[in-house]
Amino acid sequence: MEGFPMRGKWAPEFFGNDQALVLELGCGKGEYTVGLARRNPGRNYLGVDIKGARMWRGARTSLDEGLKNVGFLRTRIELIGLFFGPEEVQEIWITFPDPQLKDSRQKKRLTHPLFLNRYRQFLAPDHQIHLKTDSAPLYHYTLALARHNGYNVHHHTEDLYAAPPEEEASMIQTFYEARWLQEGLPIHYLRFTMDLHRDALPLPGEPTSGISDAE
Repeated sequence: MEGFPMRGKWAPEFFGNDQALVLELGCGKGEYTVGLARRNPGRNYLGVDIKGARMWRGARTSLDEGLKNVGFLRTRIELIGLFFGPEEVQEIWITFPDPQLKDSRQKKRLTHPLFLNRYRQFLAPDHQIHLKTDSAPLYHYTLALARHNGYNVHHHTEDLYAAPPEEEASMIQTFYEARWLQEGLPIHYLRFTMDLHRDALPLPGEPTSGISDAE
């Protein structure tokens, strides 16, 4: 895996350009990856998920529409650091991930310090991380974690579609998001920038073992 051929070379060798690279982690069917690519042809978008059958829909749509700035990567997010070189990624979207609400599964949250420290390996200094979720506990956990670590929180809201909404976060809706909105459920949104010069620290009371592990 250390010799993954595209590591550090996604833009020139996979996309054939020098545009910024954006990841959607846990992309599912790729609805958000494709939607962002449609809106922003001057950026490259890569959806990441472990289930190839899910991503097939997004890959098929991007091919049918002739989108040249979309790709998909099948891997576990735990291994994400093996696929990208230093400062290669400008933006991360985490859209409706499993909130992993049980204490025993806390380290599986895609915004847990264990994962944030993996992202540090390849994020550019001017990066941004977006979390869009229907889970209030995951939203509040991530916001508290960002504040605890002194991160720059650019925008946060418990109700994304209350005025004024964040345009890029609100203009694209997944199938389930649209259904949740029809049911009157709020969508939570957070956008922040990490401090790349130090490890992300857990909240008080969180287990600390393995926090800086980037295997």
